[in-house]
Amino acid sequence: MALRRSLSLVLLTTVALLVGGTSAAGAADDGMLRLAHLSPDTPSVDVYVDSVSSPDTGIVLTGVGYGTVSGYQSVPAGTYTVSMRSAGAPATSAPVLSTTVTVDPGTAFTVAGVGTFAQLGLTVLDDDLTPPAAGQARARVVNASQTLTPASVKLADGPTLSPDLAFPDLTDYVSVPGGQTSLQVAGGSGAPTDLPVDLAGGSSYTVLLLDGDSGVQVQTVLDAASPGVVPTGGVEAGGGGAAGSGPVPLALGAVAVLAMLGSVLAAGRRLPGRRTAPRHAAH
Repeated sequence: MALRRSLSLVLLTTVALLVGGTSAAGAADDGMLRLAHLSPDTPSVDVYVDSVSSPDTGIVLTGVGYGTVSGYQSVPAGTYTVSMRSAGAPATSAPVLSTTVTVDPGTAFTVAGVGTFAQLGLTVLDDDLTPPAAGQARARVVNASQTLTPASVKLADGPTLSPDLAFPDLTDYVSVPGGQTSLQVAGGSGAPTDLPVDLAGGSSYTVLLLDGDSGVQVQTVLDAASPGVVPTGGVEAGGGGAAGSGPVPLALGAVAVLAMLGSVLAAGRRLPGRRTAPRHAAH
């Protein structure tokens, strides 16, 4: 009994250390990836993200329509293939578009479908999640409006972000005072339209210019919030990737490991073999 209690204590300590170390190391080794549909005349698509090193794991987003930007998914550093198929098309069908993106530890990217349907392409946006200075916000603008090109884009009482932002280009991030303001957007020699935006201090945003039923609309997408919180999308069991691993799954795994170790101590059974990671669907 004394030996068994000693073994249990050693195992508990070892598992706790392993879980803590794995959580920290895993977070340090991960990058962030999200998907966007920014082509105004392209129908909804299904987007697949597959790890090059582990093709059986990945992420799938179904029925992604114009103006949709997914939450970030935390993914292990590595190279990924991003493919777009028509919504509802079989996963085995040839993709309409595909590209690759290499995610390094601590980096963040948005893979976006851009342009018109006739000239549709995938572009990889390098997202800068560095927190702004106190009281400041950071923002960039993507012109995803086919009807407004080139566009003059200026923040009210603030800097001009671009005098001639063509479709589907984007500006660099700029620092602006945090709070409610207006984006003054004009096409050609036309009078500017004030589009209200709320850019909270301490946060970073991607601001989208989109074609709407009543003209150009603005949509703000949160990139990172104070204090350095990155919004992530949910991942649940289903049709595409193991990108949702994090501290909570590891903690639950530790409970399972402890339960199995307890069974081993009690009955001397062997631990089951490891299972391969399933694909998951992101929302």
